[in-house]
Amino acid sequence: MIIYKEMKKKSFIPQTKVKNPEPKKKGIDWVIWAARADRITFEEIKEKTGNSESDVIKIMRKNLKSSAFRLWRKRVHNTSIKHRKKFKLDRKKLREKIKISDIY
Repeated sequence: MIIYKEMKKKSFIPQTKVKNPEPKKKGIDWVIWAARADRITFEEIKEKTGNSESDVIKIMRKNLKSSAFRLWRKRVHNTSIKHRKKFKLDRKKLREKIKISDIY
């Protein structure tokens, strides 16, 4: 009976496992995680940690392998997601391209 109670399911909500879960601390590990995440902008990183874009690049250069840093830097430089203004501009262009009447 005691074993059954310990094995009993605690909740009915399934928990999804994330490949790279968010670190608990707001230190260097969190900065690296946020910099690698595509939907977190450099502005949000600055708001939460106080590190500017150049600080984040220095942290990434110091803590990643050189090949991993080059790939990350290439991806960040080519995509507009990491900068809030560029991201909003691209979203606006997309909305103009796809009209609501085309969807329905």
